[in-house]
Amino acid sequence: MGNTEKHEETPKMPLLSPYKMAKFQLSHRIVLAPLTRQRSFGNVPQKHAILYYSQRTTRGGLLIAEATGVSDTAQGYPNTPGIWTKEQVEAWKPIVEAVHAKGGIFFCQIWHVGRVSHQNSQPNGQAPFSSTDKPLTSQIRSNGIDVAEFTPPRRLRTDEIPEIINDFRLAARNAIEAGFDGVEIHGAHGYLVDQFLKDQINDRTDQYGGSLENRCRFALELVEAVATEIGADRVGIRLSPYANYMESGDSNPTALGLYMAGALNKYGILYCHMVEPRMKTVGEKTESPYSLMPMRKAFKGTFLVAGGYGKDDGNQAITEGRADLVVYGRIFLANPDLPKRFELDAPLNKYNRETFYIPDPVVGYTDYPFLEDTA
Repeated sequence: MGNTEKHEETPKMPLLSPYKMAKFQLSHRIVLAPLTRQRSFGNVPQKHAILYYSQRTTRGGLLIAEATGVSDTAQGYPNTPGIWTKEQVEAWKPIVEAVHAKGGIFFCQIWHVGRVSHQNSQPNGQAPFSSTDKPLTSQIRSNGIDVAEFTPPRRLRTDEIPEIINDFRLAARNAIEAGFDGVEIHGAHGYLVDQFLKDQINDRTDQYGGSLENRCRFALELVEAVATEIGADRVGIRLSPYANYMESGDSNPTALGLYMAGALNKYGILYCHMVEPRMKTVGEKTESPYSLMPMRKAFKGTFLVAGGYGKDDGNQAITEGRADLVVYGRIFLANPDLPKRFELDAPLNKYNRETFYIPDPVVGYTDYPFLEDTA
């Protein structure tokens, strides 16, 4: 005998529920993280990126492009894209068009590496610049074998800072010209903006150093300039107050994160994208004494979180109101159809770290299988 009880339709999982981000109507809350892939030869985006990004596009899904240099001094890694020349802008256009053709929403992450560079990556072999002249010690690369060496940086003069802010402003304008829906300012992971924010690095004695307010001045002036140029409703920022990448620790990360979250409200920007204090492998259970919840409450716009999320803890973050959107990196890289796999509770492809940064235009880039290919 059949069940005659009337059941409501089971609601979609929280990650797959729609979300209105100001003028952008998102069909789900799974975001592609900005992932450095080092396949933009000569700092120019290549045609193979058309397939890479369009593979990961869903109608109404948000993608954040890999970190993209704002100038020739912003470089620290080989073959990362830029957006400061006409050639680069033109090269981005077909990539953005491919994402839009599938109904995706596409933001460009704009960055400057600051002291995370070597003079060989700098114009005329000059020293890289930073908030400080403190050198960064050698780092083991992600393959666990190679060692990255960095040239001691030159401390930016106070009168030079407006020039750097202008580079970001022009890069944002170029991103809109290339067709992007907006930009994300890279203020995380020990790069230039973070080098001003964090007291482990910033040892300045002018108006850009010392107090918390002074250390945040560069980031906030930059946000204001970019928001004024392209509209605050097209601007996001990524921050990692708790991270210590590239020797970028802070003595009071909670105060830093809270101050930035509150101060950003003045500019009315679209979103704040924060990296969780827990550094973990996908799906691992790790606890941290810290929480992003105070920043989430302080910031008035859309709040994005990243940091080794899987499906279950991503759903939990949405359910508990800890985030509006969850950003996925390594597993989205390896699973171009990640939202579909989450929906069907399908197994995930494993990512291969060894192919994250190789220059091959296919291997470890566009050759990860879709569900239908593995059926």
